[in-house]
Amino acid sequence: MASTEGGMEIEEVAAKNPEKIIKLAVDDIEGVNVVEAKCVAEKLDLKGPLADKFVTFVKALYEAYVKADCSLVEINPLVVTGDGNLLALDAKINFDDNALFRHPDYEEMRDLDEEDAAEIEAKKYDLSYISLDGTIGCMVNGAGLAMATMDIIKLSGGEPANFLDVGGGATAEKVTAAFKIILADPKVKGILINIFGGIMKCDTIATGVVTAAREVQIKVPVVVRLQGTNVDLGKKILQESNLPLISEDDLSKAAAKIVELSKK
Repeated sequence: MASTEGGMEIEEVAAKNPEKIIKLAVDDIEGVNVVEAKCVAEKLDLKGPLADKFVTFVKALYEAYVKADCSLVEINPLVVTGDGNLLALDAKINFDDNALFRHPDYEEMRDLDEEDAAEIEAKKYDLSYISLDGTIGCMVNGAGLAMATMDIIKLSGGEPANFLDVGGGATAEKVTAAFKIILADPKVKGILINIFGGIMKCDTIATGVVTAAREVQIKVPVVVRLQGTNVDLGKKILQESNLPLISEDDLSKAAAKIVELSKK
């Protein structure tokens, strides 16, 4: 993707002037097509030798993207120097976490002071966690379900405080760690736990939640929605814990309930 309207507001450009966003699909076997790349250069008003240099630049950029196992390579801005060359003045690179085992040298480049402490803690337990700006903490199993859960929280008038996927094969220990990480966020005013028990069993989730809740003093409302494998046993564990955990079968009602309680 390329544009002459770069900068910090590229999303606004895409919304108001989509024709300014030039897109090139790259065949993952053939690589960058030279003719198509030259067409992009022309749309960027790069002509003659500059167009050829742009094609070489894009091909090298794509090669780096693939070889380094990146999920994102962004050059912003790419400038034309006074002597007629192209220069990547600034860049942002994201590596694919799933490919880090192929690049042990990347670990040496990490600066933990620049990373979110909660996200660092989550990685110790192999949890997918991203901090957000809202007030409703989420614990879900499965990335798709996690996204849907965050959407329904917003639909109910709330804002998610995090993305947290405990995974399909989480243990009670991982669930306990996840619950503690959410509770450690001072912005969190309520927690919604939404679990569909397929590979993950509902009683495992319930055991982890109860264990964490007993270890950490709960100062915010917690709504738990369990469905699937061993759901009745999971609900029984929650009920018999005598902890202030609210069970709700319907996801819409669960989201509305936690949003309502978090505002009290």
